[in-house]
Amino acid sequence: MKNIEETIGYTFKDKALLKKALTHSSYANESRSDRESNERLEFLGDSVLSIAISDYLFRLLPNVDEGRLSKYRATLVCEQSLYDISKQISLSDFVRLGRGEEMTGGRERPSIISDAFEALLAAIYLDSGMETAREWVIGLMRGAIDDVAAGHRYNDYKTMLQEALQKGDKGKVTYRTVAEHGQDHNKIFEVEVLVDNIPKCRGTGHNKKEAEQNAAHTALQRLGAK
Repeated sequence: MKNIEETIGYTFKDKALLKKALTHSSYANESRSDRESNERLEFLGDSVLSIAISDYLFRLLPNVDEGRLSKYRATLVCEQSLYDISKQISLSDFVRLGRGEEMTGGRERPSIISDAFEALLAAIYLDSGMETAREWVIGLMRGAIDDVAAGHRYNDYKTMLQEALQKGDKGKVTYRTVAEHGQDHNKIFEVEVLVDNIPKCRGTGHNKKEAEQNAAHTALQRLGAK
């Protein structure tokens, strides 16, 4: 606990909140003592993150319209973005995983680590309130936010993938939803990207649009274009 608090730069008054934020469902399902996972905290953290980023962008960019603000926010709060931010605090080192999830590479799975990041944010919010949570997350994400605001990092991966394939005359891109996991209030969508109807890779997200963007991002990485 001391190590993670030093790494994230926040000391919890209620250590149980931190412990819960780091507990993946696979660990909770195998544990006799810690039966509650971080899923409820992740649900709350998603909203805390959205309002923190929305408020910051709103104040930072007074002349930017709603449509562009929404796109900027989507870029910042997507699974891959949060996974990248989580690396700053080595979050994957501290997440508690079940044996099966650990053995199959769950510690490097963006969906698990990004959810843990949102759960951690919710834990800070519950421990010290919205202002502390906002300062913490904006402090971590300010560099990424500034890049987006400056136009350096607004990544529409679906468009980028389509353009990359068109340049190489490599085919038509389509997407299809292959699975839905979780309860209605916290559903995870899994989407597959296809090129000329041939499956290439998959992505997950809290909605279909986010899952499609993550699938496209993975496809770009495999193409060496991102």
